[in-house]
Amino acid sequence: MDLKLKDKVVFITGATAGIGFETARTLLNEEARLIINGRTQKSVDTALSELKEEFPEGKIFGFATDFSKPEEVTTLCAALPTLDVLINNVGIYRAAPFFEMDDSSWQEQFEINVMSGVRLSRHFLPKMLEKNWGRVLFISSECAELVPPDLLAYSMTKTAVVSIAKGLAQLTKGSGVTVNSILPGSTLSEGAKAFLKNEATKSGKTKEAVEADFFKDVRTSSLLQRFAGVKEVATTIAYYCSPLASATNGSAIKVDGGSTGGLI
Repeated sequence: MDLKLKDKVVFITGATAGIGFETARTLLNEEARLIINGRTQKSVDTALSELKEEFPEGKIFGFATDFSKPEEVTTLCAALPTLDVLINNVGIYRAAPFFEMDDSSWQEQFEINVMSGVRLSRHFLPKMLEKNWGRVLFISSECAELVPPDLLAYSMTKTAVVSIAKGLAQLTKGSGVTVNSILPGSTLSEGAKAFLKNEATKSGKTKEAVEADFFKDVRTSSLLQRFAGVKEVATTIAYYCSPLASATNGSAIKVDGGSTGGLI
């Protein structure tokens, strides 16, 4: 399917690995003009090298930005061109019992996971409204609804971005701009692969057995009963970036394998 994204200018935060990187690959396949972001120049350069090797004719650029530092976000906004699509994907998590997580950890996750999208949207959304077309996506998580007890701060940030996307969508009424959030479930990113490997080493089980146990004992609500592939999430994100998704606005789109349940 042609998603009509050829030459659309797309910026993806946190795009040097995982869902962000796979989304970059998917959008390059649609001939979008892509700008990626990572926290360090080394990570950006590595991702750019891989993407350029796969897409030698692709239009790919990159910027290193640490979203925990507002001054770097200001510099980034000044350097970026006018965007057609903004994908607020960058995020971190710190797993810890509630009583052991200090203020700085809560603040760090809020600053990066929430305020990154707030600041970028505040800068680019008015420009999209002015030209009467654009897409803003916030990448949330199943944790926005499931709220694991050792991921309270992370879950709070992922619930917050759903709310922000819903509110920003109200500002686009009658325009060609949409703002939505995407809620992936347990996904086989680099972090999940490391988890499976480490647990397999500790338990003496195979990675396949560890994965099966995770969904049997931990993520019991999943209907998929496996980790989603990053491509499965990225293709959904790509669709909602496209002109074909013009009737979806202010929505929270679940790619969670049924883990959060509910009628909607």
